[in-house]
Amino acid sequence: MNIQDLFIYPIKSLGGIRIQRGKALQKGFEHDRRFMLVDEEGRFITQRVEHKLALLQTTVTDQSILVKNKLTGDSIDVPFYTTREEITVSVWDDFVPAVTSTAALDEWFSEYLKKPVKLVYQPEDFRRSVDERYAKNGEQVSFADAFPFLLIGQGSLDDLNVRLNNPVPMNRFRPNIVVAETQPYEEDTWDEIQIGEVRFLVAKPCARCVLTTVDQETAIKGKEPLATLAKYRTVNGKVMFGQNLIALNEGIIKVGDTVQVLSRKDSR
Repeated sequence: MNIQDLFIYPIKSLGGIRIQRGKALQKGFEHDRRFMLVDEEGRFITQRVEHKLALLQTTVTDQSILVKNKLTGDSIDVPFYTTREEITVSVWDDFVPAVTSTAALDEWFSEYLKKPVKLVYQPEDFRRSVDERYAKNGEQVSFADAFPFLLIGQGSLDDLNVRLNNPVPMNRFRPNIVVAETQPYEEDTWDEIQIGEVRFLVAKPCARCVLTTVDQETAIKGKEPLATLAKYRTVNGKVMFGQNLIALNEGIIKVGDTVQVLSRKDSR
């Protein structure tokens, strides 16, 4: 088994970026979900409600993230280090510190979404803890939903697509790591794995939501693949697809790296 694709999502719920190599940090890949849009109360905003966020593509440069509207070509630069003040924001039930961006950035995104929003940033030294039920050493996480990394085996998507009338691409599931040459749902059995320089704990299955039904090219929402997944991947009322990971050390992983299974859940 080897790494087929790596992805980062610099601004939570905007378009992702395929990368050839990634620096795995405790909070996730470098630049992954360090920015996020929030409403006037500081609550996080995602494609679950604002489907049109799928149409904003991101590109990382040396000093900034370029955000481009795929339909109109309009764009804006988001500098990595331009901040104004510290505020408290929420991601699900977590209330965490963040710093605001510029008024011009807030206005650009507010105009796009037709409502007042702020763009916020999480510096590396700001803390947001992984759920202690799954953390190994008090690990931290970015603005990702709950865990620093999401892994999916290509074999799992292939199995799902056989069941669908219209196959879906991997980007519906917004993974960070895609593994080639896997059996369907083989990743469900892994406990610890090694990729390149990094050991990962396979913490728990990923519960999927309506975001998977948003076409990332058109921002149009449908019923699939969630409706089909629900028929055979429901556990305790939640639809599971992919595995959440925690990095046990920091290092570089690359497309093509071998994935070594160090232990499996049934052999603990």
